[in-house]
Amino acid sequence: MRYRLLLTGWLISDLIVFISSYALAYFLRVGWILSTDFPFEPYITVVAITSLLWLVVLITTRTFALTRTQGSIRNLAYIIYSSLVGTALFALGYYFLYGLFFSRMLLLYALVISTVAIWIWHLVFARFQRFMLRRDPPVFPTLIVGVTRESRELIEKLNKGSNPLKPVAVLDGRGCKDTEINGVPVRGKLNKLEDVLSEGITHLIQCSDLEQSLNLLSACRQKKITYMLLPSVLGIVERDEKVESLEGQPVTMVGPKENALMWFFK
Repeated sequence: MRYRLLLTGWLISDLIVFISSYALAYFLRVGWILSTDFPFEPYITVVAITSLLWLVVLITTRTFALTRTQGSIRNLAYIIYSSLVGTALFALGYYFLYGLFFSRMLLLYALVISTVAIWIWHLVFARFQRFMLRRDPPVFPTLIVGVTRESRELIEKLNKGSNPLKPVAVLDGRGCKDTEINGVPVRGKLNKLEDVLSEGITHLIQCSDLEQSLNLLSACRQKKITYMLLPSVLGIVERDEKVESLEGQPVTMVGPKENALMWFFK
């Protein structure tokens, strides 16, 4: 419930920020008055209609995904793309409802302001959301399976970055001398898996013990828990893997190093 309320608030606030950005662009272009030559009411009406379509476009980019890093370059590119589509939809909507939109400068103002405002707001809200999701009891308590160098780094990164997936327990197939890793208790071997999963775990991340993959996946499916696998379990340690679709079939791909421009054509 906490996550749904936060997500709903995020979506509604994005609409408010988008509409406010266009309102600000109007006054910057026209002046701090309600112009009779260019009435504010029909303008903001089209903006309100466009905002809903713009939000749908933004949602399709998975910008609101739980694991998305809002400060990444890729996420910024998605926001810019959505803002461009939003501006184009606004211009078309205004044309069909009221005639040709006459101010290209206003469109430019609206595009720039909405892009910057949405990105900044996403950075701020993402930090707030992560803080709220990690408050005890955490919304997404996560079990780490396997004590390896990669799992230690992962736990440290999740905690340092206040990731919504909060590690609450560690299990290791061969046992571990550590009692905790970065503040996360080591609960023992995999014979305690059922007990730990019954404590409200929502995500399981496998970091070793490849031979246990089917058992872990089966247990997650039975309890409706999200299963995740580190590539290092499969021996992929260069961190250059990516998930692609091959005729609709998902595959993990590791390609040879090539010209960076070829990334756009693969």
